[in-house]
Amino acid sequence: MSALGLQSVDWQIASNRQAHHTERFYGKDLLVRRGQLFQVSLTLSQGLSSGGRVTFTASTGPYPSESANTKAVFPLSNGTSSSGWGAQLVSSRNNVLNISILSPANAPIGRYTLNMQISSQGSDSTLKLGTFILLFNPWLQADSVFMSNHAEREEYVQEDAGIIFVGSTNRISMIGWNYGQFEEGILNICLSVLDNSLNFRRDPATDVARRNDPKYVGRVLSAMINGNDDSGVISGNWSGSYTGGRDPRNWNGSVEILKEWQRSGFRPVRYGQCWVFAGTLNTVLRCLGIPSRVITNFNSAHDTDQNLSVDVYYDPLGRPMDKGSDSVWNFHVWNEAWFVRSDLGPSYNGWQVLDATPQERSQGVFQCGPASVIAIREGNVDWDFDMPFIFAEVNADRITWIYVERWKNSSDTHSVGKYISTKAVGSNSRMDVTEKYKYPEGSSQERQVFEKALRKLKPTMSFSATSASSLAREEREPSISGRFKVAGVLTVGKEVNLILMLKNLTSDTKTVTVNMTAWTIVYNGTLVHEVWKDSVTKSLNPEEEIEHPVKIAYAQYEKYLKADNMIRTTAVCQVTDEPEVVVERDIILDNPTLTLEVLDEAQVQKPVNVQMLFSNPLDEPVKDCVLMVEGSGLLLGSLKIDVPALRPKERSRVRFEILPTRSGTKQLLANFSCNKFPAIKAMLSVDVAE
Repeated sequence: MSALGLQSVDWQIASNRQAHHTERFYGKDLLVRRGQLFQVSLTLSQGLSSGGRVTFTASTGPYPSESANTKAVFPLSNGTSSSGWGAQLVSSRNNVLNISILSPANAPIGRYTLNMQISSQGSDSTLKLGTFILLFNPWLQADSVFMSNHAEREEYVQEDAGIIFVGSTNRISMIGWNYGQFEEGILNICLSVLDNSLNFRRDPATDVARRNDPKYVGRVLSAMINGNDDSGVISGNWSGSYTGGRDPRNWNGSVEILKEWQRSGFRPVRYGQCWVFAGTLNTVLRCLGIPSRVITNFNSAHDTDQNLSVDVYYDPLGRPMDKGSDSVWNFHVWNEAWFVRSDLGPSYNGWQVLDATPQERSQGVFQCGPASVIAIREGNVDWDFDMPFIFAEVNADRITWIYVERWKNSSDTHSVGKYISTKAVGSNSRMDVTEKYKYPEGSSQERQVFEKALRKLKPTMSFSATSASSLAREEREPSISGRFKVAGVLTVGKEVNLILMLKNLTSDTKTVTVNMTAWTIVYNGTLVHEVWKDSVTKSLNPEEEIEHPVKIAYAQYEKYLKADNMIRTTAVCQVTDEPEVVVERDIILDNPTLTLEVLDEAQVQKPVNVQMLFSNPLDEPVKDCVLMVEGSGLLLGSLKIDVPALRPKERSRVRFEILPTRSGTKQLLANFSCNKFPAIKAMLSVDVAE
């Protein structure tokens, strides 16, 4: 009798994908989620004899082994086992077998090979059935990434476009980001991210076995999205000079970045800043099935020495000094991923911080997290992973040092960790999650948690943030106060008008000397160039408030303004024999508007015309104009359009075509850049009919 052969395998891709919520992925692979049955039909060259035995082998990774749970051998039976891999014969007609296969809810994710062994009448044959990809399963209660709320699951797993908040506390703005986790080739690239990690290269067998654990996968990804220690995805640059790469503000989403990384043979893509790392990590997490979201923290502390205070330095002329490695970023963007923390206990399940921006080393590598958001709020800074750094980002005290004959300081316990924001479920509005990270500012619980964290970090504390802030309080209260007020509109190409308000808080006349500077900066506080300075001496009557105008011309800042459009103004105010008062304000200038409009009804597989409108607001020409457009479900890949140079005040109109591939509300993103405006953003929601 001839050995049994395999005539065909029907992976039932459409129905399996539908059942496993993977129907949105591009391509024809079988993509299934762990812990859930999938169906396969096998057509054999002849029927199975009654005494025939069938077993299956599922294996993943280069060194599959049963002890590591990267290989499973399981028989075809009439019922599936409740734990472990199983195969059940659903029906058998002639030589067609309909089989259900079940994977465990804690199986390692990744690409699997499935083989079948048939022992029949003394002859054994092994048949290769093919491959499938196994993903995390947020729909399944037994999976450690289970998310019970349907609307949240749709947003945090299935949504492939989103909003990232940027700017500063007094000017929060938003940019669109194309996550594109279902686009062609992206899932394979996400699996390559894991296969390029240091852990996989050192010990592939162990690394693949640990891919069953979202804690492990999340931590590895936080290291791999930056290119600092490995052939990671993105190279960071905060210098203000981006030659040899793309200005981080020019990216519209993760798809282009991940594809470029793969095309280059896995060399880090240049360049990214925090929201680029976070947007890309969000794509990979959602793609693999871990619910995730992007979080922005305004006035984010970067505390390098774990004393929960950040030190900022000025010289007597009001110039910020690059002294010390602590800093406060106008904003910083990281991710939260949703999974259980079996290592910490059930009260710490839920959102976990992961941060792929390379800031500090952790266990020798630039990686950060997972850190339980609930544990951060409780000040458990001695727990895994990287808790002190993340706790400080939202809680550190800010100490301002100024050098006049000797160093003096003042402390601010309220300014760090403001308006912690994420996109709301199902809409583009801003959801504030600050209270998830800390108790209300100034409440007794908030200070208690801060003291608890300090005690854990510095059990033998002699001089630290607490003593620094009490030291500062011993100094005499200043007799004057100051603030910068914005006068008029803040627009690139126009004069910047501010007013320095100075108030005498006493009933004596005061003479105050004020040294003022303005610098263009990158959003994380990197100083680019001084663009203006001034010194004045003013006399203030008792309790008088005066206004001093500040004017910075476009010609002064034009050459030094970066895509951040940020200028930091500082005034150091000195009354003789009294502590200096430092007044600081970061302002953000608006770009001219870029408008997108859809000219036809949008329908699946029908070309749609879109128009971009842009007016050059300047009294000089702009050249080297490029429009970059992308949007998942609206066009494959991205469009790059060279736009003709524009004369002063000239209006440009550019038409281009998109081809929607999926119905529903989709997000179209555009970035316009030229020699005078490095990155102008626009986004448009497009409703695509079936």
